[in-house]
Amino acid sequence: MALHTFNGRFVAGLALAGFMLTAAGCQSGGSSMLGFGKKDTTPPPPPDPKVLASQLLAYCPKVTLRDGTAFFNTYAKGSQKPKKKAATLDAETAALDASSGQQDDSAKIVYQASITDVTRDCIRANGSLTMKIAVAGKVVPGPMFSPGTITMPIRIAVMHGKEVLYSQLHQHQVQVTNPSSATQFVFTDSNVVAPEPTARDYQVFAGYDEGPPKKTDKKVAAAE
Repeated sequence: MALHTFNGRFVAGLALAGFMLTAAGCQSGGSSMLGFGKKDTTPPPPPDPKVLASQLLAYCPKVTLRDGTAFFNTYAKGSQKPKKKAATLDAETAALDASSGQQDDSAKIVYQASITDVTRDCIRANGSLTMKIAVAGKVVPGPMFSPGTITMPIRIAVMHGKEVLYSQLHQHQVQVTNPSSATQFVFTDSNVVAPEPTARDYQVFAGYDEGPPKKTDKKVAAAE
């Protein structure tokens, strides 16, 4: 009787052990099929790009042409250059202009000059930003053309908000001799100096300025 009981317990133990091994095998196989327990081979995301100091130092303000400063006309002696009228003229002012009898003197233009491109180059040294600004353009013969020299007032200015860091009016001369084609020209201001910027917030302007040279024209010397 004792032997029968022992054999029954032994068989039951073997059956239980076999069931546990089978269940463990199924769980292991199931985990492999679902992908659990496997090593992740997905590459990590790339790190965020960092702004290099060399990129910050490479900042060179863009040169902009203001509205109305890209063209300059020269008129024959004795003719009157048409005045630019503001867009907000009232009816009374417009009537006075109409009754003044002034005529358009475009037929008396000697030279028509225009700026077609601007570019710049920047160097940083000793706390200052030195820019070389180039202005390219052309001079077209007008109806009253005669060979000669045209003097063009070209202003270069650097602004930081409302602060004027540099402003200089140049009188650039171009010899014009060909009555049948445009004469190309390039003007360069190689000594535009301003304090070294701490942010990308400088504005640089180039263009014709027909007003008289102002006493406020100035150059900001390099910081010592």
